[in-house]
Amino acid sequence: MRVGVPREVTPGEKRVPLMADSVKRLAPKKIDVSIERGAGTGSCVSDDEFRAGGATVEDSGDALYASSDVVVRLRLPTVESIARLREGSALVSPLFPLQAQNAPLVRALAERKVTTIAVDMIPRTTVAQMMDVLSSQATIAGYYAVLMAAAALPKFFPMLMTAAGTIAPSRVLILGAGVAGLQAIGTARRLGAVVEAFDVRRVVKEQVESLGARFVEVDSDEDAQTAGGYAKETSEAYKAKQAEAIARHVQKADVVISTALIPGQRAPILVTEDMVKSMRPGSVIVDLAAEQQGNCALTEPGKSIVVHGVNILGELDLPSKVAIHASQMYARNMEKLLLHLCKSDGKDSALHLDPENEITRGCLITHAGDVVHPKVKERL
Repeated sequence: MRVGVPREVTPGEKRVPLMADSVKRLAPKKIDVSIERGAGTGSCVSDDEFRAGGATVEDSGDALYASSDVVVRLRLPTVESIARLREGSALVSPLFPLQAQNAPLVRALAERKVTTIAVDMIPRTTVAQMMDVLSSQATIAGYYAVLMAAAALPKFFPMLMTAAGTIAPSRVLILGAGVAGLQAIGTARRLGAVVEAFDVRRVVKEQVESLGARFVEVDSDEDAQTAGGYAKETSEAYKAKQAEAIARHVQKADVVISTALIPGQRAPILVTEDMVKSMRPGSVIVDLAAEQQGNCALTEPGKSIVVHGVNILGELDLPSKVAIHASQMYARNMEKLLLHLCKSDGKDSALHLDPENEITRGCLITHAGDVVHPKVKERL
C-alpha cells in the first residue's frame, strides 16, 4: 500500500503530516510513502531526508495523487483536491463533518467514491489516545498562546523583586480546561503568572488545581460533560450564572486565554463586549476558538485588533508556529492510526476497515460512494 503526502498549500501552513522517521517505521509493515517535493520544507525536513528514510519524492501533486492508495493531509481538503483523488482511494484528513459549512466536502468525497477517515472524529478513549491529533495539536496551541500573550502584554508575567520596588505578577484567566487550556495553565504558571481557570466540566477541577491554578466555580449542580469527555450545551440558567462568574474574573485579569469549543457548533461566546470594556487598557485576550468564530464577541478570526484598549488576538493555526514539534506529534498520531487501519499479509498491506471497531467506526465518514457515519448522515 502506498501512502501519499501532498504539499500543504494553505498560506502560513508549515507542518507536514509524516516525518522522515515515520517513513522508516511504516516500511516494515509494508506501507510505502510518497512525498510531494518540498512538503517538509516548513518543518525543516528536506527531500533528501525523506529519501534517506525510504520515501519516494514526487515532482508534482498530480503524480502523487495518481500513485497513492491513501492520501494523508493535515488541513481540510478542498473540492479541487478531492477531484485529484483516485476513485476508490482513501483520504486521512481533518474534515469536521458535523459542521454545516463542510457538508459540500462530505458529499464530494462520497460522490468520488473515496474512503474518508476524519481524524477530528477519532473517539477520545484510552486506546485511541495515541491517534488523537486534536489533543496533540491543542497542546501546541495552548503553549504558544501564552507566549503570544506574554509578548503582547506590556507587563512582566512573574513577580519580581527589584531595586525599583516589587513588581506584582500578572493575572491570567484560562477559559476552558481541555488539553489546550491545561497546557496554557502550565505554561503561564512556569512564567510566574497567577492563574485562574474556568470550565463547565466540574471533573477538571482537580487537574486545574494540580497545575497550581485556582478553579473558578459556578454555583450550580449542572455538569456539561458528554460521555466522550467533551463539553456540551448548558441550560440558560447555568449560562446566566456562568456569565456573572466570568465577568468578575475577566475584569481582574491582565490576560484571558479562551479555548472553549463545542464539537459541530459555533464556539460559545464567553467574553462579551461589556466584559472587554471592563478590562484595563493594555490587557490581552488570546482567542484559541477563533477557528470557530471565537469565544470573544469581538474576535476577528485571523486578525489581531485593539478594541476598548484591549489587544484581542484571533490568530489561526498556532501549531504551525511550532512546526517541527507539531509535525513530529502529528506524524506519531498518523503512524498509530495507519497501523490501526491497515492489515499486512507480510508481502503487502491494505486498509482493513472493521465496522465493529470503536475507533474505525467513530472516524469513518464515507466509503464506497456512501456517507456511512450515522451522525454525519443525519446532519446531511
